[in-house]
Amino acid sequence: MIPSLPRSRWWRAAPWLYAVAFFTFLFLPLAVVAVFAFNDAPYPAPPWRGFTLMWFGKLAADGPLLHSLWTSTLVAVWVTALSVAVGTANAFLIERTRFVGKSALSLLMLAPLVIPGVILGISILAFASRIAQFADDVFGWEWDFLRPGLPLVVLGQFSYVVAIATLTISARLKRFDLTLEEAAYNLGASRAAVLWTITLPYLKPSLIGAAVISFLMSFENFNTTLMLVGSDAPLTVLMYGRMREGASPVLNAVSLFLMVASALLALALMRAQRKPR
Repeated sequence: MIPSLPRSRWWRAAPWLYAVAFFTFLFLPLAVVAVFAFNDAPYPAPPWRGFTLMWFGKLAADGPLLHSLWTSTLVAVWVTALSVAVGTANAFLIERTRFVGKSALSLLMLAPLVIPGVILGISILAFASRIAQFADDVFGWEWDFLRPGLPLVVLGQFSYVVAIATLTISARLKRFDLTLEEAAYNLGASRAAVLWTITLPYLKPSLIGAAVISFLMSFENFNTTLMLVGSDAPLTVLMYGRMREGASPVLNAVSLFLMVASALLALALMRAQRKPR
């Protein structure tokens, strides 16, 4: 075994210094937001004026903010359900079938990931509006779901979140041992029975992971949502409007709430992944 070359003290400390600098850059803004959610001052910035829980009380009494929180949750649930369902179908299409143009189709599925969210939102809005206007002019049909509003927000977020769900589920399906399904078929099991008792249980960790990622990405989305939103503003859009009017510690309080909820969700996912299967 060749002994390692001698390294200076600074060279040995460099990885630790880099790690400290990186995590400071990553978490210091979040820590500042969390701390000043308890500041007894009408602005979410230094100096410190004393400890208070007043802003959390105002958050609980802020009807529009709570409504936007519910709106974001509702949109995220729909986007998650659609993304996991379609992402699972896409994964089986990519990993289990052979057809001409499969590679090109796989690349097209990933295209929304490299398109800026603003461009994606504008494109979907323009396309949906044209279809709605055509249906109104020619047939007299009022397709309000193609106008700016929550259905269009769900459609816009789904268009790129589904690509992430597809990648997550495909990665696990690629490692699946097909001999398990073949053995079940030899024992007389039907396709549906094999799917529900063997394949989907194996995919369960990736399905849960895809659902969590889809929910969080939908909940925090701003660029695409801003282009497609109607009268019911999700939380990110409402917070953006509030920030333009003037920052308030109430926004710090809701940000801290979301950070804690996201952390608990991540910890629950990690615990579920560690359980023996």
